[in-house]
Amino acid sequence: MGYCPCFGFRKGKKLKGDTDEEKDVGKTTIRKPEENVAQLSSEDGTNAENKAQTFTFRELATATKNFRTDSCIGEGGFGAVYKGKLGSGQQVVAVKKLDQTGLQGEKEFLVEVLMLSLLRHPNLVSLSGYCAEGEQRLLVYEFMPLGCLADHLHYPPPGKEPLDWNTRMMIAAGAARGLEYLHHEADPPVIYRDVKSANILLGEGFFPKLSDFGLAKFGPTGDRSHVSTRVMGTHGYCAPEYAKSGKLTAKSDIYSFGVVLLELITGHKAIDSNLGREKHLVEWARPFMKDHKNVAQLADPQLKGRFSVSVLKKAFEVASMCLREDAGARPSMRDIALAMDYLASRPYNEPNETNKVEVKGSGDNSPDETTMLNKELERERAVAEAKVWGETWRDKRRQGTP
Repeated sequence: MGYCPCFGFRKGKKLKGDTDEEKDVGKTTIRKPEENVAQLSSEDGTNAENKAQTFTFRELATATKNFRTDSCIGEGGFGAVYKGKLGSGQQVVAVKKLDQTGLQGEKEFLVEVLMLSLLRHPNLVSLSGYCAEGEQRLLVYEFMPLGCLADHLHYPPPGKEPLDWNTRMMIAAGAARGLEYLHHEADPPVIYRDVKSANILLGEGFFPKLSDFGLAKFGPTGDRSHVSTRVMGTHGYCAPEYAKSGKLTAKSDIYSFGVVLLELITGHKAIDSNLGREKHLVEWARPFMKDHKNVAQLADPQLKGRFSVSVLKKAFEVASMCLREDAGARPSMRDIALAMDYLASRPYNEPNETNKVEVKGSGDNSPDETTMLNKELERERAVAEAKVWGETWRDKRRQGTP
């Protein structure tokens, strides 16, 4: 069982070969990373205003107790991640030590330094700095104490309570806001390309942040509709049109977000042997996308029914739209973030004894009947929610079925 408190089980799993149009950043010679970041920034029409701090290898070796095994908190596709303490020990960080076995690790180093120097948002993990001393390539990030979403969903420690419904919706809303920033506010826009539960890190209060930007690409600009690139990502999350053609758009991220939302709803992994013959979560859930009547059956059993059925149905509706096979019919990340904020603002409150009113049957042979006042209130809330939801999503649903 992998542990991914910082960067997931595996990153950037290659699905297909290169295309002729791939810009091979990995072939750039590294002398000083800041020089290459400036070079890449100018090529992409950007300016890295927020320069990351440079560290010496000795500083990071000291911070991680010389990269001792007991400091290792995770393994990524291109290196191990260590917990460290800088300076006087007041600043706790995560240090990723890249495995220099090929150009891909070098490329990811450059891309992460570039992207996280350019991008700033509460729902993106912060890059504290880097080291490029000799052959060493290390990245220093803020430490996220609660690990990654994948561990909480799929590999919870014995005796630990599963994530409740409200926390799941809060995490989904935060991840959506991070992606909204990348797609609509970053200039130029950024396609994340590796949306998955292992790359959503959790801070205090389960505050979510997107991590691991080694596969990120600047989105198309001008008249271009897509970016042609080799297909990278993780099986189970990759959008079908991208996997087939190598044509990358923001809609590829939206498909992957839909998979993560399905994980949050069902508790299943993107590829899960427990799903029987299908194994792929999306294909397993596809029949429910055509008929939403029995959607509540999809809910993670670990929730034990502690969720609002109406909100679950709406969350599944959002996931279904994200997973449409026609990429053009998927909603924008801005619309998705709006929807997820709405759902996160409708928390589930468990019924309690003060909400219950007991009503006795009038006839001798009538059984005692117990009704709960909160059920009536729930119906009223559901009607109000349906009106707001309908106004927001009516046009989206007319675009077609998933």
